Amino acid sequence: DAPDLPSTPIDETPPVGLERWKRLGPGIVVAATGVGAGDLVATLVAGARFGYALLWAAVIGCIIKIALAEATGRYHLATGSTMLQGWRSLGHWTSWYFGIYILIWGFVYGGTAMSATALPLAAMFPGLLPFWAWGMASGLAGALFVLFNRYAAFEAVMKLLIGVMFVVVVGLAILVMPDLDAALVGLAPTLPEGSAIYTLGLIGGVGGTITLAAYGYWVNAKGWRSPAWIPMMRFDNRVAYVATGVFVIAMLIVGAELLYTAQIALSGGDRGLLDLGAVLEARFGRTVATLFLIGFAATTFSSVLGVWQGVSLLFADFVRSIRAEQAGETAVHDPAIAATLDRTPAFRFYVLWLTFPPMLLLFLGQPFALIIAYGACGAFFMPFLAVTLMWLLNSKAVPAQWRSGWWSNLMLGLASLLFAVLCVDQIR
Repeated sequence: DAPDLPSTPIDETPPVGLERWKRLGPGIVVAATGVGAGDLVATLVAGARFGYALLWAAVIGCIIKIALAEATGRYHLATGSTMLQGWRSLGHWTSWYFGIYILIWGFVYGGTAMSATALPLAAMFPGLLPFWAWGMASGLAGALFVLFNRYAAFEAVMKLLIGVMFVVVVGLAILVMPDLDAALVGLAPTLPEGSAIYTLGLIGGVGGTITLAAYGYWVNAKGWRSPAWIPMMRFDNRVAYVATGVFVIAMLIVGAELLYTAQIALSGGDRGLLDLGAVLEARFGRTVATLFLIGFAATTFSSVLGVWQGVSLLFADFVRSIRAEQAGETAVHDPAIAATLDRTPAFRFYVLWLTFPPMLLLFLGQPFALIIAYGACGAFFMPFLAVTLMWLLNSKAVPAQWRSGWWSNLMLGLASLLFAVLCVDQIR
């Protein structure tokens, strides 16, 4: 189904020096997609419950996500293959797992993302539209944008959204006047009473889950399609996740300074961010509260756009691999084809799958059995990603010079262990 034309002109001359800053993109996209309302709430609650004590966990979480994203990008560039093709090389069981998971995940996540985006919009414009209408509007806007724009326009809008997120949250952290001495103490690993599993969740949850697997597809769409681009990809990835680290630390500072000192508890789920908006309005006035809601909306809508685009690429590649196998062929390892998956019927189907069926959840709430299935499948995904990346990047399919070294293997091994513990806890 993939057309022959690439979505972005191919440039086989990677930039060097300061020129690299002008070419940043896919890393910013994956980081912006991965940081959603749930991450903001988790970080806020960490600050509200434990002050600065878990600051170190947020930093380690960003380092682990750098390693995971780098591994997916390196696999794409070093082999010319995609994550789906890599998984299929490990056996048919990966297709069964991924196919079931991505359909359940898409249905539940679609409703969750639309609901999260509706929260700040309904708060900024009370009475203008019903809550469900804001949710539907955000999903439709995301779908239309992704279906009618190519990667370059998508990346530009994502950069704008993460810029708004960054300025608003870092500005809030400065406004609340952080206790720098306490923050430095928080960089030393400690485990306050009752914080063990919560700490692991903070490390594992910030900065993306399934969207990390989309990073290599965005790298190809950018026009980076050979091993020569691996140094640029690494630079892009590190800059993006360092910025994410600053963003997460700023959110934890806001929680520690505004909520921990005043012993203010937040509501459960994404609505906790509305509580923060009320606290900000009481302390700093309506303008600051409105700016926070704008940052909240930018955060949630960037996740809508990123998932609608990135996970749909994964699904399109999944369908391509299945069809090739049914035809008795091997899916062609061509980065240019991987970069044009956004023009296939399978891509369009999944964008619509994320948009229309989940609208039912805006009216029905979240059915218990579906949430259990979503949680069980989702609990296995990050251990699956970390373990398979470690396996693939130490295999002969990867040229020797681009196989994982001791640092990458250490980080992927730690990620596998971390996510295995979180998987058991989530299922329990």
